[in-house]
Amino acid sequence: MTDRMIENRIRKLQAIEGQIKALEEQAEAVRAELKADLEEKGAEEITTAHGLIVRWKEVISSRFDSSAFKKAHEDLYTAFTKRTASRRFTYSA
Repeated sequence: MTDRMIENRIRKLQAIEGQIKALEEQAEAVRAELKADLEEKGAEEITTAHGLIVRWKEVISSRFDSSAFKKAHEDLYTAFTKRTASRRFTYSA
């Protein structure tokens, strides 16, 4: 593969990623509008006349605080930590 072909692919990838970002921003704006509608109505869920449902509910979850555990029990943290390897794809223009 020539340098020109690689550069063309990178430009194509950049253009596609720009489109994705723009679409994600548009989707987030619509989500914000729906959330505002729910808040205005004082509801966590709305069902439309056509059966579409939108929900914005509080979800409570419990997560393990590995940083605090590491500070309190560094020996146990080290004993049960497993190293993994992966590959990361990056490019720059």
